[in-house]
Amino acid sequence: MTRMATLYRNGEIYSPADPFATALLVDGDRVLFVGSDDAADAAAFGAGEVVDLEGALVVPGFVDAHVHATQTGLTLVGLDLSGLPTLAAALDAVERFAASRPGPVLGHGWDETAWPEGRAPSVEELARAAGADRLVYLSRVDVHSAVASAALRAAVPDLAGMAGHDPDGPLKRDAHHAVRTVALGAISAGQRGEAQRATRAHAAARGIVALHECGGPDIGGEDDFTGLLALAAAEPGPDVFGYWGEWRSAAKARELGAVGAGGDLFIDGALGSHTAALSAPYADADTRGHLYLDADQIAEHVVDCVRHDTQAGFHAIGDAALTALADGLAGAADVVGLDRVRVGRHRVEHAAMLDGGLIKALVNHGVVASVQPAFDALWGGPSGMYERRLGPARAAGLNPFNALAGVGVPLAFGSDAPVTPLDPWGTVRAAAFPHDPGHAISVRAAFAAHTRGGWRALGRDDGGMLVPGAVASFAVWDVEELVIQAPDDRVARWSTDPRAGVHGLPALSGGATPPRCLRTVVRGETVYVA
Repeated sequence: MTRMATLYRNGEIYSPADPFATALLVDGDRVLFVGSDDAADAAAFGAGEVVDLEGALVVPGFVDAHVHATQTGLTLVGLDLSGLPTLAAALDAVERFAASRPGPVLGHGWDETAWPEGRAPSVEELARAAGADRLVYLSRVDVHSAVASAALRAAVPDLAGMAGHDPDGPLKRDAHHAVRTVALGAISAGQRGEAQRATRAHAAARGIVALHECGGPDIGGEDDFTGLLALAAAEPGPDVFGYWGEWRSAAKARELGAVGAGGDLFIDGALGSHTAALSAPYADADTRGHLYLDADQIAEHVVDCVRHDTQAGFHAIGDAALTALADGLAGAADVVGLDRVRVGRHRVEHAAMLDGGLIKALVNHGVVASVQPAFDALWGGPSGMYERRLGPARAAGLNPFNALAGVGVPLAFGSDAPVTPLDPWGTVRAAAFPHDPGHAISVRAAFAAHTRGGWRALGRDDGGMLVPGAVASFAVWDVEELVIQAPDDRVARWSTDPRAGVHGLPALSGGATPPRCLRTVVRGETVYVA
C-alpha cells in the first residue's frame, strides 16, 4: 500500500540544506522537501497528512553501532542486576525472579567492583536463591564473564577442562562461552522474539532508527542472528544490520545475511573481567589478560574478507590486542595491497587503549572506530574501575575520542547494550564531557558520530542527513533549550547567536533537562509516538 506524503511543519529541522528550516515533507520513504513553512505552503505539495511539530526539534535518527538485541531484550523484560548496591541485593533479586516464573534464570549487569562485598555470587549462593536444580546464568556488566549455577555447569560437557573455568567463581573465556550457549539455548523461540521486539521498541522510543547487531557463534548462535534479521525485515521498527563475528567467515557471513564478518570477533576480552589483553600486567591482578587471535590470524581474516568483498571487524580493547590488530592489518596489506585493505573500511570495536602509533595504524589502514563513550562515563575517572584495573597513568589514556577524531579516524558511536543502556543523548554527552577534558570532542562531532557515523561505518555515506532525496529516518524531540557550541572551543563555551547559521543541538551539560523523544520515523513510517 502506498503511503501518503506527510508534511511536518512549525519545528526546528536539523538539515544542512537549510539551517533555518522549519518544515519537512516526506513522500514514501524519502525526504522530498526541507525549508520554511511558507515555502512548503506555497509549493502546495498536497500532503495527505500534516503534523504540527509545535516547535519541536527534528534531527536525523540515531544509529547504535554495537548492540546485542536478544541479551538486551532479556534484560529489559527480565532480570536486570545493574545498579544494585550490594551482593545481597542481587541475590534477593535472583530469588524473587526465580520464584515468579519457571524455567531458566537469565540475568545481567552485576558488578562486584561496586559492591561492599567485593565479589561475585558463589555457586552455593545461587542454589539457595534460585533452587538447586535451576539453570542460572548471570552475566557480568561487561558480558565477558558470568556466574552459573551447578545445574547449568553440569549441562556443559568437560566444563572443568575449559580455559577460564573456576569451580566456584565467575567463568571466563571458553568456559563462559560454553555456559552462555547452553543458557541462551534454553529459552524458547517465542521468548527470543519477545526479547528482540522489546529491544527494537526500546530503541525506537529513544530516537534510534538503526542498530548494528554484533552476533556470532559464541554470542547467540546462528538461529538467534538470522531470527533477528528476519524479524526486523518483517516488522516495523529500527533497521537492523548484522555483523557475524566468526574467524575467516566472510562467505558464511554473507549467507547468514550479515553486512560484515566482524563485530564481536574477539581479539581479546574486557578490562572488568581481566581478559582484555595488555602489554603489562593489570594493577590489581597477576595477569595480562588473554589474546584470542594473533596478528597472523587477524591478517588471514582480513584477507578472507577482502577477497570476498566483505567488511571485516574485530573486538579489541587492550593495548596488546590493538597492537596485534595493527600488525595483522599490515600483514594483510602485504598480501592483497594497502589500497584494497583501505577501501574495505574495516572496523574495530571499542579500541580503548590507543597510543599515537596505534592511532596512526588505524588511519593508515582506513579503519572505522566503533566506540562506546558511555564506558568512560561508567568506569572512568578517579577511583573508577579503569583506574583500579590499570592504575591512574594507564587509565588516563583510555578512550581518546579527541585524538581519533583529530586525525580523521571515522567514529561510529554505540552502546554495546546490554553493557550500557540505549541512551543516545547520554552517549553524545559522554563524548563531549568525558572525565578527561582532553579527550572531549564537540557536541556536534559527537552527534555526527552517533548519526552519520553509524551509516558511514556501513559504507553508506549519504545516510544520517535530512536533505531532499535522503532516506526519511529521523526523530522528533521535545528540547528545553537549543544551543550552539562555539566552533573554536571543543569543550564548554557556548553561543546562541542565530546569525551563526549553525544548527543548534540540545543543551547536555550540567543540570540540563534531557531531551524527550516525541516521535521516531524509519524510512517514512512512524514506529514510535510518545
